[in-house]
Amino acid sequence: MSGDNMDDKKEDEKVYGGCQGPEAMYVKLISSDGHEFVVKKEHALTSGTIKAMMSGPGQFSENETNQIHFREIPSHVLQKVCMYFTYKVRYTNSSTEIPEFPIAPQVALELLMAANFLDC
Repeated sequence: MSGDNMDDKKEDEKVYGGCQGPEAMYVKLISSDGHEFVVKKEHALTSGTIKAMMSGPGQFSENETNQIHFREIPSHVLQKVCMYFTYKVRYTNSSTEIPEFPIAPQVALELLMAANFLDC
């Protein structure tokens, strides 16, 4: 009787894909100061640079580990980049009104340089 309860709980339990393997649902982006951002692979692939790194046949180790280290992008900038990936996926081809993506003036230049490098 108590075993049935356990099975019911497992059915309700949500399972999220990890960062491991070629079919992983998520990728890990690591900033220059060591902060790790786990984002949906589908969102990260809006960056032309990340897409090239993840899809190149054996050119980059990133497509094996699903981890990308950005030596030149600090966490406060990479965090905003990750937020932009989600924003871009959400509002591309959307029929709803697109809200402004907020960017603080203090990070605008660094964000512009990161966006240029990441091709997004």
